[in-house]
Amino acid sequence: MTVLLPVLGLVAVALCALLLFGLGTARVGVLAVVIGVVAAVVPVAVVVATFLWIDRWEPEPGRLLLLSFFWGACIATLTALLINDTAATVGDMLLGSGNGHKISAIVSAPLVEEAVKAVPVLAVFLLRPREFDGVVDGIVYAGFSAAGFAFTENIYYFGRAFAEHGLGDGTSAGVLAAFILRGVLSPFTHPLFTVLTGIGIGVAARSTSRRPRVLAPLGGYLAAISLHALWNAAATIGGATTFLNVYFLIMVPMFIGVLLLVLWQRRREQRIIAAALPAMVRARWIAPSEVELLASLSGRRQWRRQAARESGRRAAAAVAAYQASVTELAFLRRDVATGTADGDPDHRQERLLAALRGARAEAVRLAAGRPEPASSG
Repeated sequence: MTVLLPVLGLVAVALCALLLFGLGTARVGVLAVVIGVVAAVVPVAVVVATFLWIDRWEPEPGRLLLLSFFWGACIATLTALLINDTAATVGDMLLGSGNGHKISAIVSAPLVEEAVKAVPVLAVFLLRPREFDGVVDGIVYAGFSAAGFAFTENIYYFGRAFAEHGLGDGTSAGVLAAFILRGVLSPFTHPLFTVLTGIGIGVAARSTSRRPRVLAPLGGYLAAISLHALWNAAATIGGATTFLNVYFLIMVPMFIGVLLLVLWQRRREQRIIAAALPAMVRARWIAPSEVELLASLSGRRQWRRQAARESGRRAAAAVAAYQASVTELAFLRRDVATGTADGDPDHRQERLLAALRGARAEAVRLAAGRPEPASSG
């Protein structure tokens, strides 16, 4: 079962990707899809790099981040496409031809898209609580899922712009104009919406009371669909002035507010780790000389670079694993102190200490140039 589930997941993602490719080529053509892919790579690379930067103190498992991205890019996109197209068809039947897309954009899309994009965040929170430490993790998982969704959506929008108007010149309809609007001015719109849900789930992860654990994710989801609906309404039924007002008076301040929250949370994580380091020294888990290096991202980065320069990339990876274990131990001490530790904290501490000592031994071995120990098997 451990092997079967990942395989089934990859098959499902591959089938969804093939189906989306087929739908895209049927609607706009193969060349337009290729142009769309090329244009969509740039904004998604910027968005993903940003969320990796946010996640530097305690990097989440790469496989979970990749799974979140593929969920958003394939399964969430396909689900939303099917439901939104159905809503548009029903809207045309009830309100007259041409009105269904408004219902789809303003009602169906926010409700459905924000729900399916939030699935990876909720899944990690419920199924892998030890990998979910709070608001920053909620932001990161939500951001990756939404980045995948926006990537696939941008492929279609850029491809359709090319099929209908060609490349354009940046001021007229075409790929360049679509790229400026979606890739330059608003690459973070989908992540911004879903991040609100992620913040709510992150608040729930740090709470010991039942009410916030229910109301915080629900409030985040309602905020996400409200902002999403407002954005779509401005683009669908509002004029240029309305759209610009929503963009500059609501979207930009919201983005700045979330950015400030991220910076505050990162600073808070640094304080938690710095406060735990003296106790780790007293417990002989780390050396006194390592405190300054572990207390800042710049110190950690310098340590990894020095290890890579002197002993190679494997030594740098061992140092990174050592640093990650220190971070997790610091967060575990905080969870124990606040009563939010999940499962058996003593067992988890022993596991983390074993990982820390193993990483230290590997880094020392590589630095000394000693051969790898023979396997006992």
